[in-house]
Amino acid sequence: MGKVKSALEIALEKADKVGVLSAEEKERMQDEGRIAEIMKDFFQGRTDSNALWQKLKGGKPSVLRMAQMTLIDSLSMNSLPEQMEARQKGILAVESLKEEQNTVVIESNLKALAVIAREYEEVKAKVAADLRKHVESNPQLRMKPVRTPDGKTMMQMAVTVDEAVKAKMDEFLSEHEEQYANEFAGVIEELKIQIK
Repeated sequence: MGKVKSALEIALEKADKVGVLSAEEKERMQDEGRIAEIMKDFFQGRTDSNALWQKLKGGKPSVLRMAQMTLIDSLSMNSLPEQMEARQKGILAVESLKEEQNTVVIESNLKALAVIAREYEEVKAKVAADLRKHVESNPQLRMKPVRTPDGKTMMQMAVTVDEAVKAKMDEFLSEHEEQYANEFAGVIEELKIQIK
């Protein structure tokens, strides 16, 4: 039985037949495939920042940058704190492999991202707790008008406390989440600029 070819190998073979890729493009595609495999192991938790450092040690600057950009693109305001920390360690580990390092600025941006994400989670938790207290102490917030068969309107308990809190929370998030998301995205863009 023959060796199973990866999608990258198949694409490279097809491109060779057509003759459309330059040597640099082929090399870039191979680098992308290699980074994709390394990052897959990292994101699935099979490797940590130390193993990432080992695998990328001696890599070309373009490969190191590609790895960092992949890590940065995976950062999210809704990432679990452990995921955020692992990715930050990965970004800094790769930065330490470069000849010209920009560690202080990158670390500062990474801390800013963590602060934004933490503040967002704290605000969500506080608002949810406050809303729960408010809804529990004001049952009328769970009522809605219902038309009876005889055409009259009466108020009826319509939702549970959890449903009322969720509805109010969704309303709050739609108004305030964008502010945090924009701030987070701004720091991500600044971080990308600092990766050389």
